[in-house]
This record gives sequence, structure tokens and C-alpha cells, in this order.
Amino acid sequence: MKFRDINIRDPFVLVENGKYYLYGTRGETAWTAAKGLDVYVSTDLEDWSEPAECFSLPENFWANKEIWAPEVHKYKEKYYMFVSLRSESRNRATQILRSDSPEGPFLPFTDGPVTPEEWLCLDGTFYVDKNDKPYIIFCHEWVQVTDGEVHAMPLTDDLSAPAGEPFLLFKASEPHWADKSRDMYVTDGPFIYRTKGGRLLIIWSTFTQTGYVQAVASSDNGEIDGKWNHEDLLFEKDGGHGMIFEDLDGIKHLILHSPNENPLERPVMFTVAEKDDNLVIV
Repeated sequence: MKFRDINIRDPFVLVENGKYYLYGTRGETAWTAAKGLDVYVSTDLEDWSEPAECFSLPENFWANKEIWAPEVHKYKEKYYMFVSLRSESRNRATQILRSDSPEGPFLPFTDGPVTPEEWLCLDGTFYVDKNDKPYIIFCHEWVQVTDGEVHAMPLTDDLSAPAGEPFLLFKASEPHWADKSRDMYVTDGPFIYRTKGGRLLIIWSTFTQTGYVQAVASSDNGEIDGKWNHEDLLFEKDGGHGMIFEDLDGIKHLILHSPNENPLERPVMFTVAEKDDNLVIV
């Protein structure tokens, strides 16, 4: 399969064992009842395997709708999937699943999500600080708070539960380029990245007058608890919810979905580089 054949949103690539593992929200069931998630495998970023289901909804599971934005991170020799879900009776939330393989199966190892039960939360991602302390970074959804928020929350060492309260990093209305004509401000898809010079960045998505975009924020102290300042947009051509990975040749790529229209969305990949300790598309 080529990217043009793969109808997913929120693409995420894990590089492991000399291969590339691509995950994402199934386009077909993005806003309906959903039953699982797939992984696509490649050795060259050009040709991809047929989808193989890596997560299937367990029987009597708490969620059954809108299985979104899977990310897979290797941590302590296991593979952890951060995924957002909801049901008719329970708020959208991020749960962490676990597997011995990047191909799954990913299974629950806790009773439920780690994000606050009373909040509408989505798009959890993973960060480990300089002291090896794990965090989940996630969005408090604009549907509930109008001005979407990005929060961080410490996790226990086994990623099974919160190890502290969530704290606010920034709001969607803060950037100088934010579209002040809107009556709501969206935060989507945070992903953490550290530059060679040590700057800590979060790429994230929102809406402006040009559509769905890829934004960048930077921490003033190089850590998760710093003051977050907003850079110029990284991508503003109707595409977002991206992440950055380094290929087997050491080249960095931004992968996102574009256009932001169901069912037309496809993975799109760009080479990125660091310039003046910030990210640019080459």
C-alpha cells in the first residue's frame, strides 16, 4: 500500500527493529462506533503492508465510539499505546494499553483511563523528563472549556495511574497568530520534541483562517514545567495532528494527515530540519 491508499487520521510512526510501524485513527469509523485500530508496517516509508488489527475492543469494555489518535511508545522494554475513546455514558478520555510487540495485540492493563474522569480529554502523548519521570500530555477539549487547553500530568513509573494533578501548559487562544474571530479555540494532537540545542518543543494543531494547522510551542526553561511561548506556524495548508520521527538514515520527518476532511484524509510526510534551534520544513 502507498500513503494514497491509507485512509487514516492522526498518523503516528514508531521506528523499531529496522522497520516503521504506522498507526492512526481509522478514517471510516472516525466519528462512529468503532471496534479497533490497525498497524501498517514498512521497511522504506514507501510501501506499506495491508492493515493488521493491533487493538480490538475487549468484551464489556467501557468505550465503544470514536477510537482516536493512537500513539505507541517503547518504555522499559514494553510498548504502550496512548489512545482516546468514549461511550454514550462516559466522557472522552485517554487510556494507556500495553503490548510485548509493536504489532500488538495492545491490551488494557488498568481498569480505565488515566485522564480526569470529569473532563473531556483527548490526544494523550508521552514524555519522560531528564529525571526519568514519566508524564502524559493531553488536551482538555474545547467542547467543554471553549478555549482548548494542553495539560501535563505525572504518571506512576509503571504508567498505570496518575502520580499527581494535571497542570496547564497553554491555551489555544494564546498564540499571536490565533484567529480571534472564532468563538472557540481548539487544541489537538500535542507531541513533544527536543532539539539538539536542548529546547523542548510541543507541536500541536488548531484551526486558523487557513484551516487545520500544525503549530509549535517552546518551553522557556527546557522542561515541561516552563512557560510556553508560541512560534510561527510549521504547516498551514489544511493539515495537522502530526508527529516527528527520525528514519533509519537519521533524517527527520513530520507526518500529519491532510486534508482535514473525512474520508479524504491521508498521511502526508515532510522532511524537517532544525534552524536556529527551531523546526522548519525543508
